Amino acid sequence: MSAVDSLVCFALYAASRTTTQAYRVLLDPWDLTYPQYLALVTLWNDGDQTVSGLGDALQLDSGTLSPMLARMESAGYVTRTRRADDERVVTVSLTPRGREMRDELAHIPRCIAVGSGLTDAESARELINALQQLTVAMRDLRDQPQTVLDRTAAYTPAP
Repeated sequence: MSAVDSLVCFALYAASRTTTQAYRVLLDPWDLTYPQYLALVTLWNDGDQTVSGLGDALQLDSGTLSPMLARMESAGYVTRTRRADDERVVTVSLTPRGREMRDELAHIPRCIAVGSGLTDAESARELINALQQLTVAMRDLRDQPQTVLDRTAAYTPAP
């Protein structure tokens, strides 16, 4: 066992990396990347989005999101239109082809669930909740490192 194998951060990194690789294999027949798939899922479930709203939902900055949306628009999955009342705001909408993709890709979540071994809803929900709590905690560390360092002084790890 390597020294990194006992680190939570490495376990998360390895799980995230291999999960993304699994998505890559599953999405390859449609020439979709994992972030493009997430954008489609967001649009399927939440409807039209502003570019900034989609970026917030996917935790992507505009430097990453804009080229990705341009590729999706070229592929015929989405359109981007400027709002008439405020041309600074760009709305992303699904095309008919983008809507069709929902049925074609409906098997993807099931494949990931079966591949992960998380086939019952309760186990999946528990993992998602734990990861969401971890995300919030890591944002706190990123945004307020001194507060976390102050709490660290009183921390005694379990044996």
